Amino acid sequence: MSITMIAMGVALLLAVGLIVNLAVVSLLSGGFHFLFARPRISILKSHLGERGFAFSMKWNSSREPASFNKIRIRLFNPFGSPTQMDVSHEYENVDSSFARDVDMGPAFLELMSAKGLEQASILIEVVSDRDGISYQKEMRALEFLKARREATLDAFTFNDENKIVKAKKLYHTVERSFISEPLPTSNKALKIATNPEFAGQFAGAGAPAGEAVANFSVSKVWIEPGCIVCNACEGIYPEVFHVTDDSCIIHPGAPLNDGLKILEAAEACPVEVIKFTKVS
Repeated sequence: MSITMIAMGVALLLAVGLIVNLAVVSLLSGGFHFLFARPRISILKSHLGERGFAFSMKWNSSREPASFNKIRIRLFNPFGSPTQMDVSHEYENVDSSFARDVDMGPAFLELMSAKGLEQASILIEVVSDRDGISYQKEMRALEFLKARREATLDAFTFNDENKIVKAKKLYHTVERSFISEPLPTSNKALKIATNPEFAGQFAGAGAPAGEAVANFSVSKVWIEPGCIVCNACEGIYPEVFHVTDDSCIIHPGAPLNDGLKILEAAEACPVEVIKFTKVS
């Protein structure tokens, strides 16, 4: 009887010890995540001038899945003017660590030049409209201005260093060939410029064969929504275009003096989302 009681006592102690160990491991894991793995918002260097704001969002997307699509910057300035401001910008949904360089619009200039910033605070908020959650970073307004001014890492470099390789979408096309029956013999000929019989009649029409087309410079190039990440543009002009997992971006400081090459990339785009403006 005493041996049975001793065995039960040992088993109980082992069970209690196991529960305590699991609780300690759970607390340590939670503490580690709280201290080191919490979502982190950082201010980056913008290439979009005074209205530009570049930032990065880094978090454990496997542990906390979410898809973020909006950046908000809120000013709390109780002793200055204006006392409050809220500026936001939406972008395509992103479901893993990312960086963006966005144009916040003219209201951002007003926020940055508010009176009394010495005692004001800034709240940076990255929002997921789909999941109804957001992560925030609060700081003094002067610290915010200093961080923007002294940032050296830009969004392109951050995305390149933290990219997650995903399988590209494959779009299959059905190959078809159409072979027509031979045309019946006829003494008639097509009256076209490529037919030597009529070449003289088309002399002077259009540019002479082999004449080089003059190159031109581009003042702005951008990607409209709808990119299918086919890599055609990057294959033609990688110095300007960079295809990501879900879209295409323009390299910061990309060379815009070879308009013909940009035109070639635009014409090769199957969904026609590459747009540009020539230098006037």
